[in-house]
Amino acid sequence: MLERSSEPALVRRARKGDGRAIEALIKSHQEALYAFMLRMSGRPDVAEDIVQEAFVRVLKNLDRFDSRFRFSTWLFTIAKRLYVNAMQKHKPTYDSDIVGDRQHGGDLSPGGALARAESISNLRGMIDSVLERLAPLQREIILLFHQQNWPITEIAVYLDMPEGTVKSHLHRARRRMRSVIESSASMQRHAEEVWA
Repeated sequence: MLERSSEPALVRRARKGDGRAIEALIKSHQEALYAFMLRMSGRPDVAEDIVQEAFVRVLKNLDRFDSRFRFSTWLFTIAKRLYVNAMQKHKPTYDSDIVGDRQHGGDLSPGGALARAESISNLRGMIDSVLERLAPLQREIILLFHQQNWPITEIAVYLDMPEGTVKSHLHRARRRMRSVIESSASMQRHAEEVWA
């Protein structure tokens, strides 16, 4: 993510057609937006299409960007609108293996690495299953807060709702996720494999 202080200057340069500024805007947000859209849609093809189309629209409409807000908020808002349209055409199917886990540790032997990979794959499947059971707004807030590391204030601006409402949705979503996991012995086992 770009530093908030450097965003306005970069956007001004991009508006003037500065290729390096445009490239910097795309590079700084592409991976995060793709990961978010992948978790929202569950489909790599849909996520990729949304990200590409979102950047096309953003670049065509840079003159409409309001610098009082974060560039990422504007970009994610456009992508969300595209996502809503895409979901009218596609039913999500989750593929957790596409969303990378870059953390390694523990036993690095071939058997240990295989067991770790299997545990992580099981955990991803569990998380996707739990996310699927959340209301769409709660799922979106969970992903923005935990996956994208957005602060509550930024989520509130993005969703155009009071911060307290965002916190309530976040709390209810976490409680719902915990309840779903605790109600399933296999989900509890998958969580314990990784977190134990």
